[in-house]
Amino acid sequence: MHSLPEYQKIIAQHFKEIQINKEPEGLYEPIDYILSLGGKRMRPVLTLMAAEIFNCDYKKALNAATAVEVFHNFSLIHDDIMDDAPLRRGKETVHEKWDLNTGILSGDAMLILAYQYFENYEPVVFQKLAKLFSKTALEVCEGQQYDVDFEVRDDVSIPEYLKMIEYKTAVLVGAAMKMGAIVAETSEENANLIYEFGLNLGIAFQLQDDYLDAFGDPKTFGKQVGGDIIENKKTYLYLKALEFGTNEQQEQLSHLFSIQPSDNTDKIESVKQIFIETNSAQETQNAIKSYTERAFETLNKLDVDNSKKEVLKDFGEKLMNRNV
Repeated sequence: MHSLPEYQKIIAQHFKEIQINKEPEGLYEPIDYILSLGGKRMRPVLTLMAAEIFNCDYKKALNAATAVEVFHNFSLIHDDIMDDAPLRRGKETVHEKWDLNTGILSGDAMLILAYQYFENYEPVVFQKLAKLFSKTALEVCEGQQYDVDFEVRDDVSIPEYLKMIEYKTAVLVGAAMKMGAIVAETSEENANLIYEFGLNLGIAFQLQDDYLDAFGDPKTFGKQVGGDIIENKKTYLYLKALEFGTNEQQEQLSHLFSIQPSDNTDKIESVKQIFIETNSAQETQNAIKSYTERAFETLNKLDVDNSKKEVLKDFGEKLMNRNV
């Protein structure tokens, strides 16, 4: 087994070596650009890690890991277009650096490229990977649509919100891990368990992202604290505050999430105070803990050495003890 930084180094080096030098340049240059922006690359790391958990050389899982990362970045290009986002990882987004049509077409090409990486596997493994990938890709699109729908709805429920983050974020984390298991050709039960581990950890991760967006340290969070509040996003914190708040608190919160002041400082502080007073902040932390524990419970059923279960648990703990 390798350490997390070692896996990240392997993936970083791998992506330096797979530059797509094809014609027409206008299609492939934006793909090289988005893939060169880096990021944590947690999903491909998880694919390599899962393969080694089940006694497979990580190198065999590199094509599957590449497919996961290419797909993830395809979804980011299109998300950025939908959000009209100017920056991604501190650099210009593809549609800003080039144009809207380039973002759409290069993104489309990335989805097809992602599938091509599975062609390097034997037919049985290829079929399993492609089947999981198709299911996951569709769920990610469904999650994105739920997110868009929620922007104009005032009646979003907690179960609906959890389903949205499961599809939009967590299913790809689960799939990344299951792909490593498929490449390793472990049992179906092991593959399904590692998927459940990744899925629950992915939900916990997104809930923690919601929490840190409001209560994270601006020095370490890596993006603007209070961004979700400024954008009036109905996160888990918001929904729990509405559930537990008094009529007065509910009205105040609804009002604050209907305005766009030129200076958001007071708005952010007022909303955060409501999150604390209604116990929404504490309830969100409880949910993060609950989904993390649910992930760890699946490890007990995995048919691998305890030392490897500890590697996964250690990874989960590091992920959930972050402040960025």
